[in-house]
Amino acid sequence: MLAIPDTTRARLFADSVASWDRQGRFPDLVILWLPRDHTLGRQASQPTPRAMVAENDLALGLIVERLSQSPVWPSLAAFVLEDDAQNGPDHVDAHRSVLLVASPYARRDAVDSTFYTTASVLRTIEGILGLSPLSQYDAAATPLWNAFTRRPDPTPFVHVPTTWPLHELNPTTFRSRIPTGDFAEADEADEMELNREIWESVHPGSTPPPVRQSWVLRQPPKTK
Repeated sequence: MLAIPDTTRARLFADSVASWDRQGRFPDLVILWLPRDHTLGRQASQPTPRAMVAENDLALGLIVERLSQSPVWPSLAAFVLEDDAQNGPDHVDAHRSVLLVASPYARRDAVDSTFYTTASVLRTIEGILGLSPLSQYDAAATPLWNAFTRRPDPTPFVHVPTTWPLHELNPTTFRSRIPTGDFAEADEADEMELNREIWESVHPGSTPPPVRQSWVLRQPPKTK
């Protein structure tokens, strides 16, 4: 899985979009996975974490650019989620994750502070496609309607070329404590060890910061 460049996936997806455009039959729902931002840590002679993340970002830009060139772009919406919200904690909460929306109807130059979850994205997709909720979780989730506007801007998207060398490799002499076989599939590698390797690859000679997590305590309901 991680051995295939995400730009290769983007190129194959562009071929599919071209085929759908020729046929005049675009699917109602497409799910595309770009797993290379998981990285291979500091595995010797493999692409560095920075190179893999840069290549992942480039692939996403190419995909959105190709979609925006399609005749059906005025009726499309792309939702981009990371699947590792439980990993890589930041300074606020270990459960925060990135959500990107690309569409002619997406609001621009706006900050939406609404609390959303992955179920919110699912609920939004269901609403767009006219589908009923699949479970109580997405039924109760807040849709992302605040992220959209009624006045579309169909201007095609143009990706930003990467400035990081995509062929940058880890040192051949590094000996990782993560078994090579654990990188055959995403999320198989020990997350703490992988986080340490990624940190050290970006900040050589420094110690990774301690993991921080935010906990929300809810008081039990008062009884009469």
